[in-house]
Parts: sequence; structure tokens; C-alpha cells
Amino acid sequence: MARTLDVYIEQRIVGHLIQDDGGQMLFSYDPSWLESSDSFALSRSLPLREEQFKQKECKGFFGGILPEEENRKVIAKILQISDKNDFAMLERIGGECAGALTFVPEGEPPPEPDSEYRELTDEELADILQNLPKRPLLAGEKGVRLSLAGAQDKIAVRVDGNGKISLPLHYAPSTHILKPAIATWEGLVSNETFCMALAQAVGLRAAKTTAHKVGEIEFLLSERYDRVVDENGVIHRLHQEDVCQALGIPSEIKYQAEGGPGLKECFGLLRLASSNAVADLRDLLDAVMFNLMIGNNDSHAKNYSILYGGDGKGRLAPLYDLVCTIYYPEIENRLAMKIGGQSNPDLVYLKEIEAFAKDASLGVAQTRRRVAEFAELVRTKVDGVDKPDETAGKIAGLIAERCDSVLSRFTSS
Repeated sequence: MARTLDVYIEQRIVGHLIQDDGGQMLFSYDPSWLESSDSFALSRSLPLREEQFKQKECKGFFGGILPEEENRKVIAKILQISDKNDFAMLERIGGECAGALTFVPEGEPPPEPDSEYRELTDEELADILQNLPKRPLLAGEKGVRLSLAGAQDKIAVRVDGNGKISLPLHYAPSTHILKPAIATWEGLVSNETFCMALAQAVGLRAAKTTAHKVGEIEFLLSERYDRVVDENGVIHRLHQEDVCQALGIPSEIKYQAEGGPGLKECFGLLRLASSNAVADLRDLLDAVMFNLMIGNNDSHAKNYSILYGGDGKGRLAPLYDLVCTIYYPEIENRLAMKIGGQSNPDLVYLKEIEAFAKDASLGVAQTRRRVAEFAELVRTKVDGVDKPDETAGKIAGLIAERCDSVLSRFTSS
């Protein structure tokens, strides 16, 4: 039997996600959205049209909203649905997602503007964090409908002006992403917090991220760039999509080595999607080089996003998930997206930068100059970023060494 989810942005209906009798997922824009003068496409991969989108056309975008890998399997088991069924998962956890969309079962009223939250005590928060691996995104807990992409344990929360943390219930919007430490990855909270602070120090737009502790559990809070709070304290959602979603590519092939997007596709997409391509292309170049400098080999296409305004015009979103992955020797030393055809970050020389610039349709001379300037900038800022613990100090040392190595390679080529 066919089932339908109504897709909303705040209280405006945008379209309808359908699972047909054969289990295929389909999407169509609502006529009222198509007829509106201020409507916009939900994705570069889903242009405005009356014709219905088939599963192969809409899976990349809608599936890209959902959690991945083992967390997805655990959630499916808790909810007693198939982990391959995107529709069923959005039906159960698609109340508060990345971006502006909310998924409402057909026939139910639109999301209420009056939001409902459950404030957490320190004891309750510690218990949630302790049990997230067993209950990712708090799946199945009464009133909780949270969906966030990625494989790492995390939840969406609201943090008020007094720093109190609350769980959003039903369709309530959040303000922050909370990620606990991972026992098998030493100092991950400190690592990511330092790298995000360094990004801001060198002038990159990056989500504001701070480290915290409750009981013996460390966690970080990242302020959501896809949420804004108005003068009345009302939280509004902003629409966004990552590069894989914009290109219609399923999350399971997000890595270039598996057939996912490379840097050429990222830069090409930004030229088409950005309302200020000149600034955003420069910022994306800096972001790519920053990840090279800090040793973040996991900067795949789902770690770059486009943030849309109310007019549907896009800009490169602030950076997130910046981690020095080379701090963990068990992670393979291979770039998620090749630079100039080279996947080994230690073998990226000027000729690879030049090849990358040509492939991404960037000016070769300007790219060479900017890369050298930016490497020097990162090197000069490392020492000034706060290092609250031993891990941060070690990360800073690694990044300084990498910057020196990159500068040496670029000047000796």
C-alpha cells in the first residue's frame, strides 16, 4: 500500500515523498509551491518541475539526510524497519533534520510553531551520552524525531541563553549539534575543537565549536549554521544540502575512491549554485588547503555544503567536522578527494597543485600564490590558538610540522 509524507519548510508545504506499492520512493513538488513566486528547488538535483521524481533521482538528496553506516543499522533495528528503507526512516525520525525540511505523515497538521523541549539535567545528559552507541539519535524515545547525516554518534539539542541544554521534541528546531568523545579515538573532542578554532583564526568561516564535560564524559557543541534565532527568540531553519545531495549522489559512495565526487565536481557545483561564486571559490580553495595543512584526510564531499537563504540563493556553508585524522595512525594516510590526481597528502607538490587548479578551472598562477600564502598563514596562527590540554598541544605540533613540510615542497618544486 502506498504511503505519503508531506514535506514542509516551517509551515509551508513544499512537496510529497511517496513510497509506492512496489516500495519505490518518489517525490513531487506541491502545486502551491510551484506556483509561488518565492519558491525554490530543494536541491540542485531536484529542479522545480511538475513531473514526479523517481527513486534514482531523489534518493541521493533524501537519503543524504539520514544517518549512515552502523548507526543507521542500529536505528533500524530499534524502530523495527529495514535499514535500506529511506522512506520509513524519514517517517520515524524526520522531525528535526539538517537543513529546513520537516517530514509529516500525510493527513497530519503542519508542524506547530510553538516548540516543545525537555530540559536535561547533568545526570540525564550524561546518561544519554553514555548510551548513544546503543540508541543513536535517541531513536525510539518518546517524542524524539531527530535525523543527522554521518556515522559518528551525535544529537541535536537546543542551548538557551543560560547554557541550559534541552532535547527538541516532535518538530521543534535545535540550535546545536552535540558530539560525545569516542573511547577508541583519543582526544577527539580536543582535536576537533582545536582544528575548528584554528580555522576561525585563519579567517575561514567555521561553525563555532566549544568543548565541554559532564561527569566524566567529554563532548563538543557546534553551533548550527542552518539555524537563526530572531529578536523574539524564535528559532528558524535555513535550507542546506551537502555536495553529494546537490549532485544526487547517495551517501554510501561519498568517497572519491568509491566513485564519489572529487574536487573538480565540488568547484563546478559551486560555480553554478553560489550567488557569489568568486568569494566562495576562494573560500573553498582555502578550505581544501586547510584540510591538507591540518592533516584531515577525511574531508569528503558530504563535509562541504551549500547554505540557502529564503530566496533560494546559495553560498558555501561554514566548515564543520574539521579533525586532524593523521593523529590516529590506524587511519589510512589517503585523501578523501585527490589533489591533482594525488591521493597521498605527503606527495602533493606544486605540480599537483597546478594540475588541481587546471582541473577545477582555477587560475594556475593565482592558485599557486594563494596556496603558498595560506600555508604560511596557517603556520603563523597555530601557536596562538588556545591549547587547553596535552592532545591540543600535540595536534598543534603536528600541524606546524605539516605546514613546514608543505611550504618546503612548494618552494622546492
